[in-house]
Amino acid sequence: MSYLDATQDLYKEAAISPNVGLCCTTNPIWQFPGLSIPKIMQEMNYGCGSTVSAQDLVNNPKILYVGVGGGMELLQFSYFSRQMGGVTGVDSVDEMLEASRKNFKIAEQENDWFKNEYVNLVKGDALNLPIPDESMDVAAQNCLFNIFKMEDLQKAVAEMYRVLKPHGRLVMSDPICEQPMNDELRNDDRLRAQCLSGSIPLKDYVKVLTDAGFGTIEIRGRRSYRVLSPNHYPTDELIHIESIEIAAIKDPMPEDGPCMFTGKTAIYYGNEPYFDDGKGHVLLQNQPLAVCDKTASALAKASKEIHVSESTWHYNGGGCC
Repeated sequence: MSYLDATQDLYKEAAISPNVGLCCTTNPIWQFPGLSIPKIMQEMNYGCGSTVSAQDLVNNPKILYVGVGGGMELLQFSYFSRQMGGVTGVDSVDEMLEASRKNFKIAEQENDWFKNEYVNLVKGDALNLPIPDESMDVAAQNCLFNIFKMEDLQKAVAEMYRVLKPHGRLVMSDPICEQPMNDELRNDDRLRAQCLSGSIPLKDYVKVLTDAGFGTIEIRGRRSYRVLSPNHYPTDELIHIESIEIAAIKDPMPEDGPCMFTGKTAIYYGNEPYFDDGKGHVLLQNQPLAVCDKTASALAKASKEIHVSESTWHYNGGGCC
């Protein structure tokens, strides 16, 4: 049995009998005005963060969500795209699709604005999406891609890139791990399916995204998620796993490489009203400006009167690249 088969079995079980502790996020369940999320959807929230951000969801976007879970994020996305088939959910597990369909009937009873036809549920594989090229404004996945081994991860990201419109956004939440893991952990299909032993370092994750062609990467959140301890897992040392929230934007790739925002800010504190580096970056005196990592490095070299913060691993847009 392959690790993908083990994943199918695990989520079939989780669809039939909700497993509240399967994935546990420290994020709150976003309750937007007028939105009621059924209890069963919350119990089947098999994610490690959130992919729903209002800044991505303007102008009634077409949204793809891969790995439907209990349908919670599909419902949240529908809140921003109230149109027939505005949200498409793709999953390879029949039982999970059926559970979502049942949950949407409950959601329709609890939300007078919601209609089942806002969501189109489709059986399909993340490695070969049944979605036309350049048809989606936003694509999302939550705690799914970390399960894939590297070759499959590259395929899954390439598929998301394919279906997005130019300047479309791939929004993801996944566990990452900066420490090495032994082969016993890496090769444990059950632990991989549980979103633990497939976690890779952030730089490797980002490289997969930029190799696929995404020109802008935003790190929107980074939080402690799990530990693999010697008394519970086959490891000699404590391994710390974090949850990362990332948006990868289908912008053209800059000549000097991708723009990556990790939450750095530049502040000019000289005596002039502003600082202009002549390359499109103007800093008003003592006013913070969010900057990508490349720009942060360039500004630090351009003037000794600019303070550049460390990465906060939190970014909400409005920056300069």
